[in-house]
Amino acid sequence: MPAAAADYPEFPGERLALGRSVWLDTCEGCHGYGIAGAPLATDAQQWAPRVAKGRETLYSHALEGFFGPRSTMMPARGGNEALNDEEVTAAVDYMVMLATGQSLP
Repeated sequence: MPAAAADYPEFPGERLALGRSVWLDTCEGCHGYGIAGAPLATDAQQWAPRVAKGRETLYSHALEGFFGPRSTMMPARGGNEALNDEEVTAAVDYMVMLATGQSLP
C-alpha cells in the first residue's frame, strides 16, 4: 500500500476494508489531493451536496463516469476498468465514511 495509507483510517466491516484498499490503490491519487477538481475525501463540505444526491447517484457516477458542472470529470471506475461493481461501490462507501463519518443513506 502507498505511504499515504497511514493517513487514512480503517473502519470496521469487510465492505469498508475492501473500499479502503480499492480507494488507496485507485482513488487516492485524485481524491487525496484534489487533482482535476476531485472533491477531497476528507472534506465534509465538498461531499455534502454529493451525498445529498443519494447512494444510487454516487454509485452511478463512480461506475459510469461523470462530467461535473465546472468541467471536472470523474472517469468510469476511477479509470481502473479492472474493478468490478462491488469494488467501486465499496470505495465510494469508504470515501463517504471518510468525508462524513457516516454511511450513505
